[in-house]
Amino acid sequence: MQRFYKTLFGQVVIALILGVILGVVWPEFAEKLKPFGDGFIKLIKMIIAPLVFCVVVHGICSTGDLKKVGRVGMKAVLYFEIVTTFALALGILLAYTVQPGVGMNIDPKTLDASSMSGYADRTALSASTVDFIMKIIPATFVDAFAKGDILQVLLIAILFGTAVAALGEHGQPVTAAIGSLSHVFFKLIGFIVKLAPLGVLGAIAFTVGKYGVGSLKQLGMLVGLFYVTCAIFVIGVLGFILRLAGFNIFKFLKYMREELMVVLSTASGDAVLPQVMRKLELMGIRKSTVGLVIPTGYSFNLDGFSIYLTLAAVFIAQATNTPLSTTDLLTILAISLVSSKGAHGVPGSAIVILAATLSAVPAIPAIGLVLVLSVDWFMGMARALTNVIGNCVATVVIGVWEKDIDVEHAHRMLDGAIDVDLSAPALQPAHA
Repeated sequence: MQRFYKTLFGQVVIALILGVILGVVWPEFAEKLKPFGDGFIKLIKMIIAPLVFCVVVHGICSTGDLKKVGRVGMKAVLYFEIVTTFALALGILLAYTVQPGVGMNIDPKTLDASSMSGYADRTALSASTVDFIMKIIPATFVDAFAKGDILQVLLIAILFGTAVAALGEHGQPVTAAIGSLSHVFFKLIGFIVKLAPLGVLGAIAFTVGKYGVGSLKQLGMLVGLFYVTCAIFVIGVLGFILRLAGFNIFKFLKYMREELMVVLSTASGDAVLPQVMRKLELMGIRKSTVGLVIPTGYSFNLDGFSIYLTLAAVFIAQATNTPLSTTDLLTILAISLVSSKGAHGVPGSAIVILAATLSAVPAIPAIGLVLVLSVDWFMGMARALTNVIGNCVATVVIGVWEKDIDVEHAHRMLDGAIDVDLSAPALQPAHA
């Protein structure tokens, strides 16, 4: 058995502990380590757009059945909407049960609006559903890759893959070339992933050094409740769904542990998108399914973000002594179901989308956003973690639903009977 400190997971854990220690003992130095975390995420983001393009195009062309691609996409969207609704409802339920904001008795007039000034323009922009839909269409083919917009790249990949597949034999050389190119990108990812411990060290050291270990005390109950709610959702809701698909949530989380540790430390799902896609393929899920569900889910299936929206909205209402009617709650639920879509691509998305959601409920003072702004980073850790887990589970479920997963191989992977090698070719199910 490989020694703990020699495994990527072990190195990430050690880096996490060292980051906390540096942040506590030497905060000024710890803050200067931020470039390690930022640099690691930038290296990963550098690969995401071309990798998603290659995986989706090759997946569609390899499937050879365009109707199947459309069917997978429709099932994924249906699944996303149902599970997102559960997440939104859970946030409201626990907010009303625990009542984290009750007793704060904050007068909205005493809150400092200056800290929200940087989000004003983006809030107005994100509130338009039409704007969001139009943004999915890139200005040019190259523009989508230059910006790294996942939804735009996904649209191009689906159109390009469909066109290549429609060419039949004439499109096979293109399919083979893109397949080979995707292997190169995955090999490159294998090199970058080895820098994960440095990225984690820099991200967590900066966080603890800047905000301090005791920085959660101000709104500790809200942060704690959010983490508990996310845990209930992952273990209870996603665990139940995964059990229906024939798998164990705890074994699945163990299989994805390296990626989840990076997400928790960097508060970014982007940091592991390529590795997550590769691991799901190695688990035995067909490339076309992974290539469609994961990139789409990053914008349309934000379970952690959905919990955050409703929980934070009710918290602000409670903290400012704002009574909410049943109509207000249903409005928050309905608006959140729409406004959360595409939040992944909005800078400062949590506060921006929350503000857009609250704008539909005039009873809640929007200035109350200042209350959650100070702890948004800490909530962002659990938010990103839950989003990633939710998309991984969705891919497994759609894979089972479409019979696009080698179930026996998947169980062997989850049981640890097969070693994980991100650079190795993925096993694809023989049946369609």
